[in-house]
Amino acid sequence: MEHKWKLLLLVFGALVFLGGVLMVFQRGYATSYHNNQVKLPAKGTSQPKKTTNSKLPEKKKEIYLAGGCFWGVEEYFSNVDGVLDAVSGYANGRGDTTSYQLLHQTGHAETVQVVYDANRISLKELLLHYFRIIDPTSLNKQGNDRGSQYRTGVYYTDPSDLTTIDMVFQEKASDYKKKIVVEKAPLKSFTKAEEYHQDYLKKNPNGYCHINVNEASYPVIDKTKYPKPSKEEIKKKLSKDEYRVTQNNETEKAFSNRYWDSFEAGIYVDVVTGEPLFSSKDKFESGCGWPSFSRPISPDVLRYKTDKSFNMNRTEVRSRSGNSHLGHVFTDGPKDQGGLRYCINSLSIRFIPKAEMEAKGYGYLLTAVD
Repeated sequence: MEHKWKLLLLVFGALVFLGGVLMVFQRGYATSYHNNQVKLPAKGTSQPKKTTNSKLPEKKKEIYLAGGCFWGVEEYFSNVDGVLDAVSGYANGRGDTTSYQLLHQTGHAETVQVVYDANRISLKELLLHYFRIIDPTSLNKQGNDRGSQYRTGVYYTDPSDLTTIDMVFQEKASDYKKKIVVEKAPLKSFTKAEEYHQDYLKKNPNGYCHINVNEASYPVIDKTKYPKPSKEEIKKKLSKDEYRVTQNNETEKAFSNRYWDSFEAGIYVDVVTGEPLFSSKDKFESGCGWPSFSRPISPDVLRYKTDKSFNMNRTEVRSRSGNSHLGHVFTDGPKDQGGLRYCINSLSIRFIPKAEMEAKGYGYLLTAVD
């Protein structure tokens, strides 16, 4: 009898193990889709610092976001400043209830309920975070996770939110050549997922995740605030040398440019549009003769292109809104800061001292300098 019980326990243990392996296998092993080709480290070594606004009372609101596997989506939003709670669950399928094992039958989407303080973060900011971590042109697929349960969707409970949602969708549509296939609908139902799914990546730090949750520590920057001027306006606005570098992809001389040896506190913005690009906090002396940064102020503001000019194979860095040539990124930067070196032309950027940031409309980025 004792031998039979031991045998049964061994069989049960093997089944549990295989079930866990199957669940992870179903999740896939892919990284997330990004416009950027460079994966950025977290800002600092600790979790993103959350702040509180003691001057305003808490104003709770909610939005439901489907972005593929909810483990990473939940972890990402739980680290966004202004988010009060993030809960994994299943939304907008057939019927009011379901479970992880029944998703293929009920058609629910893996969804995260995001409860936030509207006095600390706006719905638009949350949606910009959301679009940062998904491929909005991929139908029923994020990373290597395939199936209707991994579709993308924004589900709202407050009809007045639809105006903001429509605006963000319209703005984002211009960023992609393919059609955006993210669902946009009122929330019909939401079932909280099983307990082992909640805070999964906190319980399992090395668990599967299809997105870079570290990016939650970077601010979102609304590109509509920094529109690109017309060609005629750019010519009038820039000096001949600034135009030559930003528009014709040329390079200024090393060691004789305006910012290569400047380390005053503040931010560096695109000389064409004013879009924030880099912080003095991430600037370092590299010895190359050009301004060097370990990372951008946000992963959203840069674009990357392969540059094979001069018989070299380099990664060119361009600004998002202005499409200005900025410089190149290399992998010989400080290892303790992520290992990247953004080598940037001074003529492509303009410095905003910390003392002037509030007055010039950049006060929301003061924490990126401190």
